[in-house]
Amino acid sequence: MPHSTFRPDLMGYAQIDIASPITCGDWASVELVYTAGHFGIDDSGSIKICFRSATDQTRLQLSDPTAAGYVSVATSNGAAVKTWFDSNRNIRPWHHTLYIQCNRFLAEGDTITVRIGDRSAGGPGFRAQTFVEHTFEYRVYVDAFATYDYVPLPQDRQPVLSLVAGAATRHVALLPTLRDAGEPFSLGLKAEDRWGNPTARDAGVVYLRPSRPVAGLPEMVDLGKSGGAVRIDGLCVKEPGHLVIALHDDTGAEIARSNPLILQAGGAYRHYWSDMHGQSEETVGTNSARDYFAFARDKGMVDICGHQGNDFQITDTFWRDLNDLTREFDEPGRFLAIPGYEWSGNTSVGGDHNVWYRTEGRPVYRSHRALVPTDSNPDDDCLDAHALFARLQDEDALVVAHVGGRYADVRYAHDARLEPSVEVHSAWGTFEWIVTDALSEGYRIGIVAGSDGHKGRPGASYPGASKFGSYGGLTCHLLPELTRDALFAAFRQRRHYATTGCRAYVDLKLSGFGGGIRRMPYGEETTETAEIGDIILANGQTAELALHVAGHCGIERIELWDGLTRESLHTPQPEARLTGNRLRIQCEGAEYKGRGRLVTWDVTARITGTKVRDIAAINFWNPDRRPVCDGELVTWSNVTTGGTHAVDLWLDDLNQARLGFDSTHARFDLDLSLIEGDEYVVDCGGLGKRVRIQRLPNASLPTNIDLSRQIPLPASDEARIYARIIFEDGHMAWTSPVYIQNGQAPDFGNGPSGTGLSPSSHFAQKD
Repeated sequence: MPHSTFRPDLMGYAQIDIASPITCGDWASVELVYTAGHFGIDDSGSIKICFRSATDQTRLQLSDPTAAGYVSVATSNGAAVKTWFDSNRNIRPWHHTLYIQCNRFLAEGDTITVRIGDRSAGGPGFRAQTFVEHTFEYRVYVDAFATYDYVPLPQDRQPVLSLVAGAATRHVALLPTLRDAGEPFSLGLKAEDRWGNPTARDAGVVYLRPSRPVAGLPEMVDLGKSGGAVRIDGLCVKEPGHLVIALHDDTGAEIARSNPLILQAGGAYRHYWSDMHGQSEETVGTNSARDYFAFARDKGMVDICGHQGNDFQITDTFWRDLNDLTREFDEPGRFLAIPGYEWSGNTSVGGDHNVWYRTEGRPVYRSHRALVPTDSNPDDDCLDAHALFARLQDEDALVVAHVGGRYADVRYAHDARLEPSVEVHSAWGTFEWIVTDALSEGYRIGIVAGSDGHKGRPGASYPGASKFGSYGGLTCHLLPELTRDALFAAFRQRRHYATTGCRAYVDLKLSGFGGGIRRMPYGEETTETAEIGDIILANGQTAELALHVAGHCGIERIELWDGLTRESLHTPQPEARLTGNRLRIQCEGAEYKGRGRLVTWDVTARITGTKVRDIAAINFWNPDRRPVCDGELVTWSNVTTGGTHAVDLWLDDLNQARLGFDSTHARFDLDLSLIEGDEYVVDCGGLGKRVRIQRLPNASLPTNIDLSRQIPLPASDEARIYARIIFEDGHMAWTSPVYIQNGQAPDFGNGPSGTGLSPSSHFAQKD
């Protein structure tokens, strides 16, 4: 066991002085009192007060009583203590640790009083974590005998408080993105506090204003009386077209607008959205696994959810419980709960890979057993990714390479039969380099995203105020129906696209290639049209690409890529950009691939020659960190972890302006009239670490775009066509590539991604 189990009943107890819940993100002060048990505490013995690594409450400190997070400690018998705090000095997931060492012994009944956020010297206290937790625990461990072998207090003697959502500051409306006209669909509504927690407080009444008639849609909904979140089922629109639903308050002002729903005149697919990647308190996350699935269905409002606990923390008992939960929550046609786990090997032996099973009752093939007993099925352990792929050959499983703390090294190991896709985005950041790594190796991969959320909010994973600097991603699946069978079949064909969390409609097709053969997981079929994720042997030398994007907001740019090469760039309204007075200053990138990828940008931007009329923040997820405009100076502090953040400035006359940019990563002075309709980019090293200066139209960009392009098909290679889309609010989307070659290319099974395997052996492709 990780800690000693010797007589916890005689180690004392701990209590806190707060009986009522704390509102997420509020400033607070907590008095925690530990009372020594039968043994007391020996001279130089100690206690540890620990809390979960996922929390983003104020970092504790012991040196400045006037500053945030100050902690004071006193003993009832006057014994002096030595105290220190460290954010990574206890066994996972209880990393944050306050040590209190006694310089004189304590007897039974003596107390240690710990004031967390002590305000007695004028300090503000500590800011509570920004996300809901029903049982936030300050876990106390006792070293009564000065052996440095700690015993955790019994669960019923641990101090616990509750964190609840604050008042509503925004409203959200969520529609599906693709359905047949005349087919029933649902609308999700919710109110969120400033940190993204669904809330009924001040949620109020919202009035629904559709862009076209919707059968079954109520005129108004009282979100306060509905618990802050509600799903309205059985809606219907009879005719094909686009639908958007606006929310208005009781003054008539628009307070929210849904993503678009495309109603087709009958089609092979519908869109279903997933967040298949996150954790709960049983491993390294927040709140229970039951709460996790309930949130995904009822508040995250996704169609598909998986739980990806780290394998080295999943006990056999918890694995059985998880399987029971996915079986219970799985409701084909409404909500899919998928059993799975995260294989969490170190990067040197393959790195993180998500594993999902079609059915319950399958094994956990663990990367190691650092935090679970060693006596349960050790023969199932897979100590590197090669061993994992070998053991999964006979399983009905899916694998996706993931970038988290331990990033996946797809160059080390990959198996196309099991691993159809890589994860481009999560709450950890944006990782386009893993797509590049896979394509560089010649793999035929799809592109997905998930949250990897640790805050108990799958489907709506806000980063809060922690090291997670990004909103969690989502994946849109093209399925004929919402069942596990349909999901697994489509996943293996890479029929999905990824976003950084927005629910945009994206459709990419290729046609006009003279017909061809579509490679299926277990065979082939003829086709006239290539869909997202297809592998096609065409009968022509060119293909017609058609791309339709319908966004939740304006579309800033669309890039079409052939593998590692950007083939074309479409920037809507190029003429309006030439005369626009909106300046976008964008920071992007990471330091490197590993855990220390986070880049902190402390920026001062000086605008001279004109006035700044307005300002807007892009991807500033922490509401306490917003850009500030003071005359000609605009300042901000924010982070990137592979993705971007930006500040938009509306100027009186951009052609008369100069920009002085000053940060730890770049310093430059720029005559803004010189950027015209293009962009100015400063490379800052690292992994895509850059500053990008753009000129944009004054007004919002179009939300709907149709593009068509003729794509030449190479004579001796394979085109790998996908779209990369950047929205005006900073969100991004990536389609899985279409892999297409003409009939003059090498044999279908032996192209750049082939191994010479027969068509029936899944996707003939290198391991």
